[in-house]
Amino acid sequence: MKKIFLSSLMLLSMALVFTACEDDRDSNPVLVQPTSFTLNNPVNAMVDLTASTGIPFAWSQPDYGGWPAAVEYQFEVSVLADPEQWTVTTDEAAADESGETVATYAVLPTVYASCQGEMLAVELAKALVQICKWDEESVPEKQTVYVRCSAKTAGAQPIYSNVVSLEVNPYYIELADAPIEIWYLTGDCTADGSWTNSPDAIGTKMTPMYPVAGNEYDPRTGQGVIEYAAYFPAGANFKIIAPAGLSNWNYGMCGGDENGGQVYREGGDDPGNITVTEAGYYKIVLNTATHEMTWEKLDGVRVFTQIAMPGNYQGWNTAENLMNAMNTVTENHDWYLMKVTFEETTLKFAADNSWDVNWGSIDFPYGVGAQDGKDIPVKAGTYNVFFNDILGTYNFVAVE
Repeated sequence: MKKIFLSSLMLLSMALVFTACEDDRDSNPVLVQPTSFTLNNPVNAMVDLTASTGIPFAWSQPDYGGWPAAVEYQFEVSVLADPEQWTVTTDEAAADESGETVATYAVLPTVYASCQGEMLAVELAKALVQICKWDEESVPEKQTVYVRCSAKTAGAQPIYSNVVSLEVNPYYIELADAPIEIWYLTGDCTADGSWTNSPDAIGTKMTPMYPVAGNEYDPRTGQGVIEYAAYFPAGANFKIIAPAGLSNWNYGMCGGDENGGQVYREGGDDPGNITVTEAGYYKIVLNTATHEMTWEKLDGVRVFTQIAMPGNYQGWNTAENLMNAMNTVTENHDWYLMKVTFEETTLKFAADNSWDVNWGSIDFPYGVGAQDGKDIPVKAGTYNVFFNDILGTYNFVAVE
């Protein structure tokens, strides 16, 4: 009887296990291949690209059968109404060195992770010049643009939304490599601590990060690795705003990771601020394409009271052409001068009215200066100049 009883229990247990497995299989979602999703008509059907930073769009979530899919969305644009005629991208046409391949549409570079986002005006303007092959004299006053959205997720084929249209006032944009994409720190520990994301505040109330000499950047998007270093007090709070987040707040690196890390915000609710738990000097490295961000604690950092830009344009005088301290709320290590005009010249950065500490390099318009390095060769033009005395990094940003 004892053996029979144990066997009965074993059979009952096995039956329960099989039933549970069947229930699990029934409740687990299966990835389904959708065929389309809906892109809503833009709120503004007429847009002046010269006066706009972005065009807001929203779209539906594709139905992958209840599967919790991480979806990447991109805008595709054309001047042709029928998407069946969208056969050659601007990238494919550019890759043909013969110049015979004609683009019929463009895939805009910005990738979105949620069901809403702003199409950047500059990306659309550039795409139209590439598709239509306008020169500076042939840009029309108005242009009808057709837009659809693509959706991609692992394990499924890409799908496309319906096509919507809008009228734009386009403008000519030089078809060169995209400028390096710079992101900006804002918060209670940077610049004047005013928490702003206005484009007008770059350099004075919002601190730029720096491109890295020798790195390659995507010629279409300008994305790649940028860096920054500063002193951060304990309890400091800040965010790193992406260009799409200027005047928007919805794009950039924020806090909110349950393990104390950083997360990329692309639309949606604010996940929180990046908070510094332990005071110190830190180097931040950010990949603007992958949104990977790392911290490195630094030692042996010096503090300077003055940074100058001596050069052959002013007699190599370390007491002239002084830069402005950017951080006024804590220890400063960032310096700037806005709208400085140079003839072709060479210069260096020097600390505290002396040549004891100076930075030079052969790289321009950005680079990493080394102690007693070569003179920096500056091309004629007007620039906003930024310098970080921890890393020795500098950036000459051309302005009109």
